[in-house]
Amino acid sequence: MAEVYKTNVIGPFVTSQAFLPLLKKAAQDNPQKGMSCSKAAIVNISSEGGSITNVLVWHLGQVLAYRCSKAALNMLTKCQSMGYAADEILCVAVHPGWVQTDMGNSASSQAPLPVDVSVREILNTLGHLSEKDNGTFVNWEGKAVPW
Repeated sequence: MAEVYKTNVIGPFVTSQAFLPLLKKAAQDNPQKGMSCSKAAIVNISSEGGSITNVLVWHLGQVLAYRCSKAALNMLTKCQSMGYAADEILCVAVHPGWVQTDMGNSASSQAPLPVDVSVREILNTLGHLSEKDNGTFVNWEGKAVPW
């Protein structure tokens, strides 16, 4: 579990801390009002598997370390959104979908979402996020995912 937390929680935290001075500068130097990904943003790649409300595909695998780490990443995102709101840094958690990757296809069935479709939809979603989305958990299509 500690190894998974290092990757899924500590890694994103340390990375965002390292880039924080640049994010603050980008937000400060941008004349645009409000928050957006084109101004300054922290986008944490989470998973619906970390949703406490909707325990996705439990029957296919419990993967406790993964689920718990993604739930912790969601909390990190929420805390970052509150901590950096005054700096106008948008912070969101994104569930990329059940994607056809080595990990996505490791369950008993084939993941339905091709990588290129997930990436295209995530980029489209990021382009539409604004201040109202700060601190939220959305999927690749921009739809809210329950915490």
